[in-house]
Amino acid sequence: MRQPRSIRDLDDWVRFTDDRPPLVFSVFFWGDVLLLALNFVSALSSLGAVTERWPLLETIFYAGGAALPPLVVLWPLLSWRRGTSAWRKAVTVAFLALSLVVASSGGLAGLLVVGIAVGNALVVLGPRGAIAFSGVAGLLSFGISVINPDQSLLGAVVNGLLIAILCLVLLVLVTALFAFSTRAEETRRLLADLEQAHAELAGYAARSRELAIAEERARIARDMHDSVGHYLTVINVGLQNAQRYRTARPEAAWDEVSQAQALTLEALTDTRRWVRALKPLRMDGRTGPDALRALAESFGSAGTGVAFTLNGTWPDVDESRELVCYRIVQEGLTNALRHSGARHVEVALDCTDERVEVTVSDDGTGAEPGATANGFGLRGLRERLRGVGGELDVTAGSGGGFTLRATVPV
Repeated sequence: MRQPRSIRDLDDWVRFTDDRPPLVFSVFFWGDVLLLALNFVSALSSLGAVTERWPLLETIFYAGGAALPPLVVLWPLLSWRRGTSAWRKAVTVAFLALSLVVASSGGLAGLLVVGIAVGNALVVLGPRGAIAFSGVAGLLSFGISVINPDQSLLGAVVNGLLIAILCLVLLVLVTALFAFSTRAEETRRLLADLEQAHAELAGYAARSRELAIAEERARIARDMHDSVGHYLTVINVGLQNAQRYRTARPEAAWDEVSQAQALTLEALTDTRRWVRALKPLRMDGRTGPDALRALAESFGSAGTGVAFTLNGTWPDVDESRELVCYRIVQEGLTNALRHSGARHVEVALDCTDERVEVTVSDDGTGAEPGATANGFGLRGLRERLRGVGGELDVTAGSGGGFTLRATVPV
């Protein structure tokens, strides 16, 4: 599922990618550099009056201004990835030192540089390095406040603690931000893997359908060859005999024609059965029990009655399992009408919330030995049921009818 546009935009602002800081860090850094530059320029006019009472302030002020250009140079060289090289760690240490110098004379704008430096120290040097830097920043603020003649000792302690606590708060925020970025990156990777697996699975499913269709067509071709092909061969032989007998033995010729006509009707009946068996699952817009009932009724004839019963409520069955139920009824009816000589066939559906049990039983002559394992297309049915976790049970006895019972789990 794709994320909303607003969420994706926020993710781009706070995400660590390709050894680069989040976009929000870059915006804050360059904005803070501009503020520091403006602060230094505006402070030059009033610097003289302050340095008369505190001469060391001038040195601190110019040191902060001199540290700003190299700080800008080091920014693109900073690493934002754990386990980076030694020289990239050295760049981080230099950036930390310069940020402290800039912050000593940069006022509130300098504190933002320190906060960004804490975030980089956390990523590159780990929690211990970031905490140590927070302590150094607090001590430096305390030291500068102590030598300020206008600042009391208590005020110096408060300033040092404030800076240290601020660094620790920023440390917590960056930790959360880095954890969010890491989880987001892992989620994107998992989603990419899932999409790839879904595409591969769709390809496998398509190939499986093609193989199933090819096997079904091959089976139908064999069965039609054995049935309709046999009829047509015998009819052709009979008509050839009728043509030979038409002058010398006209009565025999007419017998051959009559037999050919009878075989033609049988072939036509068999062909109609195959046409019914090849109808799709969604017959005239019907699905579920309606489609199965329509299929059962279509197999009824003058010589064979087909009854359909439904016990329980049809559950929420997906299309693939519904197709399996359809094929079970289709195969059972086709076998009953073609092989058993049954006068009555019963199709029963027993439904629960967990499974659908399909039973096709007839009162025909049963089946030949081995037919339940190798014939009647039952191997194909077993493979279909195995694909959906179902089971097939076949009961056949010589002269005792034939019962096909399949369980399809929902």
